[in-house]
Amino acid sequence: MFLDATYCKARVNHRVVSQAVVVAFGVAADGRREVLGFDVGDSENEGFWTAFLRSLKARGLKGVKLVISDAHTGLKKAINVVFQGAAWQRCRVHFMRNVLSTVPKASQEMVASIIRTAFAQPDAGHVNAQFNEVVRMLGKSHPKVAVMLEEARTDVLAFAGFPAKHWRQIWSANPMERVNKEIKRRTDVVGVFPNPAALLRLAGGVLVEQHDEWEAGDRRYLSEASMAALGTMNTPSIEPVDEVISLPELAAA
Repeated sequence: MFLDATYCKARVNHRVVSQAVVVAFGVAADGRREVLGFDVGDSENEGFWTAFLRSLKARGLKGVKLVISDAHTGLKKAINVVFQGAAWQRCRVHFMRNVLSTVPKASQEMVASIIRTAFAQPDAGHVNAQFNEVVRMLGKSHPKVAVMLEEARTDVLAFAGFPAKHWRQIWSANPMERVNKEIKRRTDVVGVFPNPAALLRLAGGVLVEQHDEWEAGDRRYLSEASMAALGTMNTPSIEPVDEVISLPELAAA
């Protein structure tokens, strides 16, 4: 399940405030995507996220193995409460932006290239080993970045406990970007909504169109065979290996 939020303006108690259109997409057992639900509210509020996720369960959602999202305040706690046993993948794209915001502009590309080597590995063991090497490398030149990486290790590397064929599709919330852009395109025409309900109706129309498009199409987001393998999957422990890319090797490449 993918969770993301797009921000728009609406009047609440006679004031113009930022409201989040939160959307949940799912990949079903047959590999097809579908819109699971949407709402409008405060995306940083744990109570809001908890109520939203519980509403999905109340409508029959079950069997969630992985939730992919940005690190909204309160969201991770809500996931742990409502979907106990599901893993959480912190969106690597949003995380990388957070990391690079702490790095001088002249060094950003170098730091990003080093971090990306951890995601270019063939299996879970190599991912973990290379991540260790990345932390070691950056600990010398950018200690703040190394601390951020170590603190986010479990959440950023959650994808490695799933089939390697799925990794590119599940390690970020980027698959939701196109729909979010369409919501913004439609809502920007309005500007400020008279109330959150009006915003919800317009965004909902966009999402219903997207759901129908996926339902009618032949293309699957993940193959049915690879999804079937998840039914018997035991998330493996990630054991490190000895082969890692050293900083001199990276520079030579």
